[in-house]
Amino acid sequence: MLTTLGPADTYPAWSWNPVTDLRAMWAFPFMVNAFRTGTMVAVLAGVIGWYMVLRRQSFAGHTLAQVSFPGAACATLLGIMPVVGYFAFCVGAALAIAAFPRAGQGGTGQEAALTGTVQAFGLACGFLFVSLYKGLLGGVNSLLFGSFLGITARQVMVLAAVTVVALATLVMIARPLLFASADPDVAAARGVPVRVLSVTFLVLLGATTAATSQITGTVLVFALLVIPAATARQLTARPVAGMALSALIGLGVTWTGLTAAYFSPYPIGFYVTTFAFGVYVLARLARLLARTLVRRAAPVARESGSAA
Repeated sequence: MLTTLGPADTYPAWSWNPVTDLRAMWAFPFMVNAFRTGTMVAVLAGVIGWYMVLRRQSFAGHTLAQVSFPGAACATLLGIMPVVGYFAFCVGAALAIAAFPRAGQGGTGQEAALTGTVQAFGLACGFLFVSLYKGLLGGVNSLLFGSFLGITARQVMVLAAVTVVALATLVMIARPLLFASADPDVAAARGVPVRVLSVTFLVLLGATTAATSQITGTVLVFALLVIPAATARQLTARPVAGMALSALIGLGVTWTGLTAAYFSPYPIGFYVTTFAFGVYVLARLARLLARTLVRRAAPVARESGSAA
């Protein structure tokens, strides 16, 4: 069944039979590819994003998300696949941000200043590439806000390779990276290669941003990187549990976002961000409620102990 909004706006209608609707949706190869891609992106962004929030590098993640737009615009100008521009610009920007070490006095400030400079230059390049393009940029909205219509089997394979390499690399450096993220100065004094770990993580963050941009678009890519991780940190402080929870939240909002976008005329990035924000608000409220209950129970426990 189709609902018609206008001459060119026709989209499937939700029948309130989930089994039927899901079968109809997955009958299209592009939707199967979208769910495959979304699953890999959610897991990768959830795990990398957890480290990003822990390391207080959300500004770097935001900048890499912005830089993915000029990358896609440059690829369009050159007539090549946008995914090539995503990865080239995001990884290149990550290496540029890694030029200054984070450990030591003033390191974080230097990184923040350089990150802002890279973001400003990247956005300026994006506007230049759009201006130089002589054709009709009908896909700008898709680049900015995401789309599941153009995901091909080749892109799924490329993303699968990136996901495997990125997660395998993260597994190998997980323990020293956690140490270096929690206390870089002590880690450096203990002989941990903090500088190498910082550069490696930023490259992984750049690759993750490039991969995520294919689903949410360049404007809202930040949603899958920061919101599930921030939500997980509201619920648990344990590293393994936090990363797993972040990935699960990312999966949930991505799957529901894909489904909602298929049955509506609105971009997937809006739904992913909205659902993720809603989960974060619920987690924040649950944490505040738990703290309130603990505070109220503490005097009662002390009185009971005194009476005993």
